[in-house]
Parts: sequence; C-alpha cells; structure tokens
Amino acid sequence: MTPVIEGFDRLRVPVAEGVSLHAAVGGSGPPLVLLHGFPQTHLMWRHVAPALAADHTVICPDLRGYGASDKPAAADDTTYAKRTMGHDVVALARALGHERFALAGHDRGALVAFRAALDHPAAITHLACLDVLPTPDMWDVMHGVTAAVGFHLYLLAQPPGLPEELIAGAPDAFFGHFLDVWSNDSDAIPAAVRAAYLDACRRAVPSIVADYRASAGIDLAHDLADRDGGNRLRMPVTVLQQDWGAALGYDAAALWRAWAPGLRHVSVDWGHFMAEAAPAGVAAELRALLARSPS
Repeated sequence: MTPVIEGFDRLRVPVAEGVSLHAAVGGSGPPLVLLHGFPQTHLMWRHVAPALAADHTVICPDLRGYGASDKPAAADDTTYAKRTMGHDVVALARALGHERFALAGHDRGALVAFRAALDHPAAITHLACLDVLPTPDMWDVMHGVTAAVGFHLYLLAQPPGLPEELIAGAPDAFFGHFLDVWSNDSDAIPAAVRAAYLDACRRAVPSIVADYRASAGIDLAHDLADRDGGNRLRMPVTVLQQDWGAALGYDAAALWRAWAPGLRHVSVDWGHFMAEAAPAGVAAELRALLARSPS
C-alpha cells in the first residue's frame, strides 16, 4: 500500500492555469502549510503534521513538479521559478479559504517558502526554513573540495538535455544516493516510504531538474534583486539547520540574519531529513514559532 499521512484528506486543488497541486489536509484551527524537500514528497511530514493538526489546519502539498502534483513542461525559466512555485502555495491556501497562513519548508520547499514570504508578506504570518541557505548565500559558500557535497547543484544547473539523460539512466541510484548520505538515522525513512520517494522522483526527472536549474538562474536573479533592494522577511522566522558552516567555513546565522530581522536560528544534529529523524523536536520548534506574535 502507498504510505499516507494518517487521518488526513487528500485533495487536488487548481492553483494556476493547467496546474493542480495534490495536498494532504487535516486538523482544524489556524492554517499552517508544510512544504517538502528533495528527493521527497509531502510524506516527509507524516509525523510532524498529525502532531500539529491537534490545534492547526495543516496543509501538506506536493510541490509543482513533484509527487502527485502536476508537472508542466518548462516552457521557459519561469515555469519552475520559486516565485511561480510560491504563488502556487498562496493560491492553494486561498482556494482552501485561508488568506493568511503560517508556512514552513524543508530543503527545496524552504526555498519556495522563502520566496513566497518575500513576495507575499501580507499572506505569510510566520516562516520556518529547514536546512537551507538563501540561494545567493548558498552559491557564495560553495567553494573548494568541501563543496563536493553539493555536486548535484552544478550538475542540475546545466542546460537542458544532459542532466535529464544522465539521471533518467539510473534514477534510483541518483535519488537514492541522497536518501542514504544525507541521513544520520537509517530507520527514519522506512522501506515503503523510500520506495514511494524513489517512484515519485523516477516519474519527475525533467521537472526536478528544472526546479534546480532555476536556482542557478532566475531564482538567483530574484533573490539578488531583493537583497540589493532591501526587501527583508518581516514576519517571525525560525531556521533549523545542521552546522554546515563548520565544514564550509561560514556563519549560517549571520547569513540568515541579514534576511530576517526577527530570526531564531537553531543548529541541530538531527541530520538533513530532520522532520523524519526528529519529528518531536521539529514540531516543538514550529509550535514555538507559531506562538510568536506575527508582525
């Protein structure tokens, strides 16, 4: 059986012309949207979402291009721009009756959440980003042999054709590599969930590559324009991340603080897939964020 988030309804919601998102929705109360990372789907929130659904309406979509959501062909570089994907999330929440909502994202989902919060500050009450840096900072800190951990960022940034062909030749080996090396708990992603992730990624190679390719082009341009223009995250912000700075030689909290005056930055030892390896800790941090007064 395909794994699901227990007790949650599954919906398909139109968010743009020709694009619908699949989402798991449960609970009641103030709305909270949870966005997944790579190489995952909304299932990564299967422990955290039910815990928070006790007093929140929790919405867990598959991002455009991932999971059971639509995967439009990349007509141009805007199709998988984080600005476009962030608009999807705002449209999803509005379609479900929520003009304002809290937003948390992991990995790629955190980049979508970051852009949505910059573009739609009136809609996003609170923001949590798990284990990423903003795109300009990410590219700035990648240097030397220690940056080999991010080899995929450079592969997926290449022009259309080669990355898609290489990955399609051995998708389970490629996507499974990250599930293995980014985890510090082999039991955090059980076999059935791992199989669901690999199956979803296998069906989405072009759109996943397009998502990453955007981060080397249009996403970077959008973020640099905001940084240069003084656009900042004005809502309460929590960032949870591993201490990548120790290995790569940067101060993650300082980089994030430049974007978010209302920042709580927490270094954790839960591994990259922290919502699956340490769901109680992640849920506690999200509850603490949601208890802060919105701007």
